[in-house]
Amino acid sequence: MSVAPTLAAKEMEENADTLSSHRVISLLLDGALERVSQAKACVRDGNETDKVILISKLIGIVNGLRQSLNMDQGGAIAVNLEKLYLYMADRLAACENEEELHVLSEIGELIGNVKQGWDAIAEPQAG
Repeated sequence: MSVAPTLAAKEMEENADTLSSHRVISLLLDGALERVSQAKACVRDGNETDKVILISKLIGIVNGLRQSLNMDQGGAIAVNLEKLYLYMADRLAACENEEELHVLSEIGELIGNVKQGWDAIAEPQAG
């Protein structure tokens, strides 16, 4: 397996000029979930090289999500999300070989929960 762009990354690249910020965050969350799945497959298959690349890309996505937070307008939700994103990045960076699948499953569940909440928020309508 070589590390190809996620479907979300492809959509962002193709539609960069027309995507709303809400959609960009949704795509980042989709991309993170895709990277979790790919990294877990690499752990199971013993593909150390791609696993390291995928975990690094996943950390990058999580950090991008953290940097996108509007701390001035987001209130307690933004503060809590920042803490959650920092926790995820720290867990991914520090996980050891014997706990990788557990950590990746945990991170996937956390990202899935964030995505579920994000998708429940109606996208602002232009106008």
